[in-house]
Amino acid sequence: MSKYTIVNGEFLPAATASVLITDLAVQRGYGIFDFFKTINGEPVFVEDHLDRFYNSATAMRLPVDKSREELKSLLFTLIKENGLFDSGIKITLTGGYSADGYTLAKPNMIITQQPLTINKEINIKGIKIITHPHQRQLAEVKTLDYLMAIWLQPLIKQKGADDVLYHNHGMVKECPRANFFIVMPDNQVITSADKILKGIVRKQVLNLNIDGITIREKEISLEDLKQCKEAFITSSTKNILPVTEIDGQIIGNGYAGDVTMALAERLKEFVFSK
Repeated sequence: MSKYTIVNGEFLPAATASVLITDLAVQRGYGIFDFFKTINGEPVFVEDHLDRFYNSATAMRLPVDKSREELKSLLFTLIKENGLFDSGIKITLTGGYSADGYTLAKPNMIITQQPLTINKEINIKGIKIITHPHQRQLAEVKTLDYLMAIWLQPLIKQKGADDVLYHNHGMVKECPRANFFIVMPDNQVITSADKILKGIVRKQVLNLNIDGITIREKEISLEDLKQCKEAFITSSTKNILPVTEIDGQIIGNGYAGDVTMALAERLKEFVFSK
C-alpha cells in the first residue's frame, strides 16, 4: 500500500490525507487529472503526460503553482518514499476552496500512488463492448467528469460487456478511459481525432512503423464498425487491448487479429524498453 500522498507539495499519510468539502471538485466536480504508470520505478511517457496535464490545466483556467521540474521532483520523491516501483500515479488539480461553491479559487494539487500489476501478456480473447450515444464536454481535456461512464455501468454489466464506446451523430468517438481503433480489410488502421481525449498510448501507436500496416487519424462511422476486421482500444494501463465483440457482433474470428497483435507486440517492446 501507499504510505504517502502529496497535497499541495506536502507529504501526508495516505490514509488521512484530505481536502475540504468546499473544494469545487467536491461541490461541482470541477477539476482535471492525469494518470501514468511506473515500471521498476521509472515513469512511462511522463513528459507526454505532463504536457497533457499542463495543457488541461490551462484549458480549465486552473493555474499550476509548480514548475515542470518541481513537479517531476515531487513525483520521483513520492516513488522513493512509498517504495512502490510498479505503480499508477495520479495527479489531480481541483477547482479549489470556493467561497460560494461556484467561483474558481486557488487549486489544490493532489498526487496519489497505488500499486499496479504490470502485465506484459497480451489478452488475445479481448473484450466485449457496447455503443452508446454521447459526446463528452471539453473532450480534449482530461477532466474529472465521468458521469456518463459511471451511470452506464449497470447497463454494461446487463449486456454482458466490458466497456462502452461513445458515438455522436453516427460518428464513433472513444471509450470513457481509452481510445478506439479499427483495422479495415486492407490493413489500414484508423482512429478518430475529432472531439476526443487524445491518449498518450494512442500517440505512441500512431507513431509505430510496421511494414504493410498504415495507421492514420480519420473519422469512424458506426457503419465502419460492421466492415472492420479487427478493433482494439489503447490506454496507459491496457496498452493495446483487442475488442472482439461490439453490440453483440463478433469482430473477425472473435480473437485478436494479426494486425492488432503485431502492433501490440511492437508497443510492448517500446513500453518495456523505457
